[in-house]
Amino acid sequence: MPPGPKPVSKTSVAAPAPKPRANPDRQRNTIKAAEPVAAPWTLDQFKVEAKEGEVRFHDLDLPDTLMHAIADLGFKYSTPIQSQTLVHTLEGKDLIGKAQTGTGKTAAFLISIITDLIDYPIQGLRRKGQPRALIVAPTRELVMQIAKDADGLVKHSGLSVLTLVGGMDYEKQQNQLRQNEVDILVATPGRLLDFNQKGEVDLSAVEVLVLDEADRMLSMGFIPDVRAIIRSTPHKKERQTLLFSATFSDQIMHLAGLWTLDAVTVEIESEQVTAENVEQIVYVVSEEHKFNLLYNLVSQKELERVMVFANRRDQTRRLTERLTRTGIQAALLSGEVSQAQRVKTLEAFRGGKIKVLVATDVAGRGIHVDGVSHVINYNLPDDPEDYVHRIGRTGRAGAAGISFSFACESDAFMIPDIEELIGHRLGCVHPDEKLLQRPQ
Repeated sequence: MPPGPKPVSKTSVAAPAPKPRANPDRQRNTIKAAEPVAAPWTLDQFKVEAKEGEVRFHDLDLPDTLMHAIADLGFKYSTPIQSQTLVHTLEGKDLIGKAQTGTGKTAAFLISIITDLIDYPIQGLRRKGQPRALIVAPTRELVMQIAKDADGLVKHSGLSVLTLVGGMDYEKQQNQLRQNEVDILVATPGRLLDFNQKGEVDLSAVEVLVLDEADRMLSMGFIPDVRAIIRSTPHKKERQTLLFSATFSDQIMHLAGLWTLDAVTVEIESEQVTAENVEQIVYVVSEEHKFNLLYNLVSQKELERVMVFANRRDQTRRLTERLTRTGIQAALLSGEVSQAQRVKTLEAFRGGKIKVLVATDVAGRGIHVDGVSHVINYNLPDDPEDYVHRIGRTGRAGAAGISFSFACESDAFMIPDIEELIGHRLGCVHPDEKLLQRPQ
């Protein structure tokens, strides 16, 4: 096997060259898509000042309809993962990307996909259920979040986004596949493979394949399903493949070598693995006092939008029930909750109707909710990487956040491993007596 690609250094970003395509019959659409409103939007309406060291989306030669959506979303300058990946992916190159959670990688691959689909339109009739771009992610929540972000970015382009996830109406998803042309398909491995094996999804025309959170798919045992899915897509010489992972283990790099072709590797490292604007506090507390501490933190400090993480489903269920009995608006997000209920719960949490969202790591991995002020680790996670992902739910987009972790005799041994990963010591304190009082 030839040596792997070298990490890309931080250099100035030039506008990408025209994108080479495997299919010679496809011609680049050089005419910007017409805006269906009376007064067409123009790029002159979206002015962003050039700044040294910053890459504007204006600098990337994106289609006007996509720039219109970017302007609506308030994006002005690309994040490091966006600027360092888009310069390659917009040229059609395969890519392996690593970045800290909350850095904008979802928008990075969506912008590349949408540009491709707009610039290289398919002429004539297309088969139903035959996506042009496929995004595979490990959890239902992450799939729904990616689709939501995609909907915002295709707002003015006329492109369609469809999701396939387990736990939701099978027949409804089946009908959507049979009745609609699909541009961007976002799916979990199991449900996608099911529809593919039954002939409801045709992956033979996939132009861009994205594998998001590959490390999580590996740890959850999804790699056999992913292998089967990839075998149904065009050969890697005939498609563009983008793989993103929070970690670059030997296994991940081996898989990346199998699934990509001459991939560029982009690795975004920060001085600290965890966000600098998240204050991290560890309370040393006995197991029997953990719930009292949780209740008093939420009630006495008047916390309004909190995510609480526990390691097991039964723990999350009991915590939700106990919080509810004490008068705190709490809801559960775990694998035992139906997808329809999960969607309702997340909307209620975003809308402020729910104060505390109690989740497992799998359920909470793909949640992106603006304004989460606090994350509480009821248990320290078994995997230090999960600690990083948990507290990454707060302190997003430059906002300040606070994480509280409860360390007792059964999980305090995880602290050194977490400290080694994040690169600094965690401040361990004993809670005030008033925070240990029993709920009235």
